[in-house]
Order: sequence, then C-alpha cells, then structure tokens
Amino acid sequence: MAITKIHAIQATVHKAVNYICNPEKTDEGILISSFGCSPETAAFDFKFALSKTKQSDPNKAFHLIQAFMPGEVSHEEAHRIGVELADKLLEGKYSYIVSTHTDKGHVHNHIIFCAADNVNHEKYHDCKQTYRGIRRLNDELCRAHGLSIIKPHRKSLSAGAGRGKSYHEWQAEQNGTSWKTGLKNTIDEAVKAADNYEDCMELIRAKGYEIKGESLNENAPKYIAFRPLDKEHFIRGSERSLGADYTKERIEERIREKALEPVKKRVPFPARKKNPVKDYSSKKLIDTTEDKFAESPGLKHWADIQNLKIAASSYSAAGSIYELEKQIAAKSTLAKTARASIVETEHQLKDLGQILKYAEQYKSNRIYHIRYQKSKDKDRYLRQHETELLLHDGAENMLKRLGIDTKNLDVEKLRSDYNTLYSKKTELQKTYKSAEKEYSALTRKLDNLNQYINRNPTQILINSNKEIDSPYSL
Repeated sequence: MAITKIHAIQATVHKAVNYICNPEKTDEGILISSFGCSPETAAFDFKFALSKTKQSDPNKAFHLIQAFMPGEVSHEEAHRIGVELADKLLEGKYSYIVSTHTDKGHVHNHIIFCAADNVNHEKYHDCKQTYRGIRRLNDELCRAHGLSIIKPHRKSLSAGAGRGKSYHEWQAEQNGTSWKTGLKNTIDEAVKAADNYEDCMELIRAKGYEIKGESLNENAPKYIAFRPLDKEHFIRGSERSLGADYTKERIEERIREKALEPVKKRVPFPARKKNPVKDYSSKKLIDTTEDKFAESPGLKHWADIQNLKIAASSYSAAGSIYELEKQIAAKSTLAKTARASIVETEHQLKDLGQILKYAEQYKSNRIYHIRYQKSKDKDRYLRQHETELLLHDGAENMLKRLGIDTKNLDVEKLRSDYNTLYSKKTELQKTYKSAEKEYSALTRKLDNLNQYINRNPTQILINSNKEIDSPYSL
C-alpha cells in the first residue's frame, strides 16, 4: 500500500530539489531520476518553462510524496514505481525529478515537477479532482506490483470464516438494545445446558457476563442483574427489562421444569452409612492383576480395601454414576463455552489493538499536520518534519481503511475499551481453567467407578445417547 501527498512550491525551488536529492538520503544519488531537466539545473529549467506561461498564479513547482508501508517494497522497486507514477501523471509534458529516500524506517519517494508544462505552457491545476486522479494511478500501480491498496470503508473486519465479532460489531452491540437480545439468548442456552440453577449462573458468567443478586434466599435482592464485562451498567432480570421468562425465579423454574422430563433410571450403588474421613476420590484404582498381588494374599486384601474406598469416595461425591455423568457433561459445556468466548475476545483485542495503535500515532502527529497546513513555507516545514507528517498521513489512511471516523476520534475511549476487553479475557480464562480442573477431577472419579464395576467407558451415554464431550477437544 502507498499513500500520497502533494503541495505547491511558491519559492525556493532549489532548496526543495537539494533536499530530495541529498546523497545521504538517496544511496549516494543512485535513487534519483529526472525528465526534461537535471537535478543540478532543475531550478533554472523550471524558471525557463515558467517564463513561457501567461498564467499568473504563484506556484513554481509541486512536491508529491509517495510513501509505502514498511517492509512491503524494496527501495529499488519503490523508485521504479515512483518513476512510473510521474510518467503516467505528467504524460511527458512536465519536467520532473524523482528521488527515493533510504534514511527512514518507511520507504518513500519525492517527486518535484515544474508547475508549467513544456508543450502548451499551461499551469498544472491542483485540486481535489486531480488529487483523486493521483490516488487512482497510485492504486493501479500498487495492484500491478502486487502491493496492497487502501480499500473502501468496511463495516466489519472479520470477513474470515470462523472468526469472532470484530471490535466494530462488538462496540455496536454495546450501544443499543441488541446486547439485551444477546443476553436473553445466552440465558436460554444456559437454561437448556444446565442441570441446576447454580450451573446455569456459571454458564452465563462463562459467556462474559457479571451477575449480582442471583441468590434465591429470602434476604437476597429482589432482582437478578446482568452486565457484560465491557459495559458500564447492569440490566435487571425483570419482566419490564428482559421479559417474564428472565427473572431469577422463572429461570430456576424453567430448569426444574426441564428436570421433570423422563430421565434415565438411577442404578443404585451400595451406600455407606458414613462418609469416609479421608477423601480417596482423587486417587486412581490399584491394578491388582500384577503378579505381586497373586503371590501375596495380604497385599491383595489391602489393595481391594483401598480400591473400595476410592470407588465409594468417588461415588459419594456424586450420589450416582448417572449424576456424575451429568456433572461431567455440565463442566465440559462450561469449559467449551468459556474457551469459545476467549477466542472471540482475542479476535476483538487484535482488531482493537490495531485501531488503538494507529489512533495514538494519528493523535501524536496531528499537531504537525495542522501546523503544516498553516505554514507559509510548506516545503521548508516538510523538510523539518517529514517523518511526523508521513506518520500522520499513514495513520489517517489506515484508520479510514479500518472504518474509523478521525473527526470524532477518542483515543482514551479506545484505550478504555481495550483494557475492558483484556479484563474480560482474564476472567474468562479463570472460568475456563476452573471448569477444566473440575472436569478432570470428575472424569477421574468416573473412571475409578467404571473400572471398579467393570463398566465399559465407551458406553457412557447421556441425553439422547450422545457421548460426553471433553473440553480438551476444542
């Protein structure tokens, strides 16, 4: 991608030419080309052409800058593109000099051409229409050389399949009522997936919401309230705000109604009258098929007792194998939901981080652009602050490409949004790690029970004969 900038020179043409032809900036003069003049005599050549025109405007020459994205083009190729641009734009009528500077981090060309042509002796007319012509030629050359170009405004940055919402989409959802619809959908999904009210609340939190007032106790607040971690205010789970189905009482009732549906018959397991003092459920069963257990009946008896304690402890933590399977499925769903939200938030952070980088670059160099516009000797000011002006123009073009209105740019708001998204990601990571840990512990308990009663793990089914998903398979 290349950006362009042009301004008129009304005095000191020789100083401008000397600046762009500086050997220290142009690889000892190698990256300099000219037409209809020479770098050493350009000021006199231009003066001669200007003496033949009858137009009285004060413009003696024009200074065009063509800057490229860092790392996208070599100095030699940039110089060739600069010469092509000068040839296409000036059509062999105007004398010009093209130089490519190598002293900055960004590759850029300087093109100075005489304000009067050598054929019809007419002045070059610099206006919005001619500048759009320069931009069009510039884009055509970029395409021909395989370089990126500045594209029209796009509403979304996430065109790729499987990507999460872009920052713009995320921000738009925060500014209207659409995020309420998203909240209601999240609650509906959590109600379907959860086995109890507490699991439902955890699933909603895993989707990136903060919840308060969810307790069902008598002394609890009247309303439950939800807030996305990236929004300032909570919204009540009341009939007026979200609808009758989204009060905490109704959410809990919907989960109980779902539980009344026909379920798999519970298989009783011999229960202990008293819970073991020590929790053995975190241990693995001892393999008693080894030779040492066959050779030592006492050791075999001890191992059998230990295995019974492990199996009983694993069972007592859940109440039944079926309940344990349901808990595993719930933690798997919670982990997968949190993981998906983390991925989506990371995409948002990437998009917003790019916007924030260019917004800060634009803001820090904006003053140079303003002073340049007010400067009486624009060429002299350009020579003094070339880097800042190019950084400003590059940032401005990138922000427009990303769909950002620079007139209402609020860097502090962007930075605040970024920090909020980062906090959201941190909270989601905590939820994911916690669910992942609990899933592993519950799975270990189920493995112990399956092994103890010789139950085939591949036959573990839950709800419509679907195998329990692992959060690690995301």
